[in-house]
Amino acid sequence: MDAIVLGGSRGIGAAVASALSESGYDVLAASSRDIDTADMDSVRAFCAAHPRTDLLVLNTGGPPAKEFAEVSEQEWSKYHRQLFLGPAEVLKRIRVGRGGHLFLISSSVVREPSPKLVISAAYRAALVEVFKLASKEYARDGVACVNIAPGLVDTDRMREVIADHQEAKKAIPMGRFGEPREIGQFVAAIASNKIGFVSGTVNFDGAASAYAF
Repeated sequence: MDAIVLGGSRGIGAAVASALSESGYDVLAASSRDIDTADMDSVRAFCAAHPRTDLLVLNTGGPPAKEFAEVSEQEWSKYHRQLFLGPAEVLKRIRVGRGGHLFLISSSVVREPSPKLVISAAYRAALVEVFKLASKEYARDGVACVNIAPGLVDTDRMREVIADHQEAKKAIPMGRFGEPREIGQFVAAIASNKIGFVSGTVNFDGAASAYAF
């Protein structure tokens, strides 16, 4: 069984790639050297080289932490491609085989936007909408589509964004940050156990979110 993990060289992506490999998948852990989702030529070339897989993980690095008034026109344009247009084209161009799995690593900010993460909130939410619509088409081929929405997971990216780690933990009922390996093991468990009748969003936030649905 083959798997492609975008952003697979570090953080959550690396943890997912490692867990899938341990579960017997032949994993392509794609780094920014393999595909730059902000560069459409790079996206097209990668998809042409890897048109099919049994499992696909859409995962991209985070943009800078900025409030709305601080975001430049150039940044809106760049991250429109990196966080939305590029991944959307990957979703369209790389086909997941019948009975396979498709995962999107989004963020908790798609439901509870943070003023300091306005770029991420805007474009990740847009991709979630496209992913949801695509999941209905993929369902006809028995492909399970799962959106994983991490909260505060202990990655380099999170430590760049969060200044006071101890204070941040106080807002999480579990009293700790999530670990990338937990998301990796979740993805591997769903896939290796061939759990197919599943779709929608799974929150990895230690019960920090306030919404019920």
